[in-house]
Amino acid sequence: MTITAQQLIALIQEVEREDPIDFADLPFEETALRTLVADHLCEMAAAMDSFSDEDRNLALLAVAAKLVLENLVLHVQLLRQHGVPMSDSADALLQRLRKQE
Repeated sequence: MTITAQQLIALIQEVEREDPIDFADLPFEETALRTLVADHLCEMAAAMDSFSDEDRNLALLAVAAKLVLENLVLHVQLLRQHGVPMSDSADALLQRLRKQE
């Protein structure tokens, strides 16, 4: 599957319509950040051209899982730092984790 950085940026923006990203007061333009990420992911995808379909899917799933985990950790840290209670969905997710321990 080949996708250009511009197509990926369009997909990012489509997803953001339903789940906007809070860029807060970062000293970078949102468009520049999207472009940076899209370019990087397209480079990663191109580097996987020689991978089998299964290996490519596993690599992309591992990258996605790491990013979701990192996002969750940063989100919880920010909530704690500002004394803001977690959303019901985030709290439910963490409750599942606590039950496993």
